[in-house]
Amino acid sequence: MSRSFWHSAWGLLAAANLFWAGNIVLARGMAGQVPPITLAYWRWTGAFVVAIGFAWPRLRTDLPVMVRHWKIMLLLAATGVASYNTLSYIGLTSTTALNVLLLQSATPLIIIVWAYLLFGETPTARQTLGVLVSLAGVAAIAGQGSFEMLVHLRLNRGDLWVLTALMIYACYCVTLRGRPAVHPLSFLVAAMGLGSLMMLPFMLWEVAGGARIHGGLSSYLAIAYTAVLPSFVAYLFFNRGVELIGAGRAGQSMHLMPLFGSVLAVLFLHEQFRTYHAFGIAMIGVGIALAAYKPAGRSRGLPSPTKSGPRTTNPSRSSQTTTAPTTTGPITVSPTTT
Repeated sequence: MSRSFWHSAWGLLAAANLFWAGNIVLARGMAGQVPPITLAYWRWTGAFVVAIGFAWPRLRTDLPVMVRHWKIMLLLAATGVASYNTLSYIGLTSTTALNVLLLQSATPLIIIVWAYLLFGETPTARQTLGVLVSLAGVAAIAGQGSFEMLVHLRLNRGDLWVLTALMIYACYCVTLRGRPAVHPLSFLVAAMGLGSLMMLPFMLWEVAGGARIHGGLSSYLAIAYTAVLPSFVAYLFFNRGVELIGAGRAGQSMHLMPLFGSVLAVLFLHEQFRTYHAFGIAMIGVGIALAAYKPAGRSRGLPSPTKSGPRTTNPSRSSQTTTAPTTTGPITVSPTTT
């Protein structure tokens, strides 16, 4: 059965997105029991400890290359691991898991904007329309279906944290094209280690301010879950799926995360799926479909996005992007997830 599963692309991809969705729901459930920066720190420190044994043979070979490219490594670790996950967990203390899951669907469109700002990749008219439609969906979710709330900028504080995290993560996705040409596992472990070091001073500051882990064994099991399944196992599953069916098709599996996460949030957190959630995710979906449409014969200019978990890229092709860890997801090389 295990061999059969390892050759089932969509089984692997579905499991990866289920783990990433579980990470978001679990982080929301742990709000008030595990401080957000502490959760982000131990998630990636734990993942680093788990993964380094698997990556060590390649890491020894690739480490000199990554040291030579230390500037881009620091940038990618700061945006893809440290900032994104920390801000997402902070946001989850004051918004719902449903909102976070659905807002993440806007990431592919934010990537288009960053690709234009950083590399001058001009979106087509269809992609521009897709951005506008998707942003309307994001506004519907963040404003909880209230135009008056948007007009008076009375946005949920947690939603603003999450939107900021998504802006940073989308920047990471675009700049990932500049990562060193090393093995994906070497890059993942190095990024996790650097990201953990960056979070350490903030975690100590949080602890010095009186933040503590409450809830006993269940809280530590939740931390272990975030370190192993969404941060390492899901990364392996996603990359295997990319190997079996290709980055483009595998990237589309990312849209399973809001679906799985919505079910988990309703079942375990007793959150309510409201009309504005349905309207917002429908608008985001239409926007993504418009932006992703490519007429036959047209070359791909923009990176292929995927979120809450890892991304993958082909280092030999500068136009293709990869992504990595996501609150709420991991890091990859080709398309990735959060």
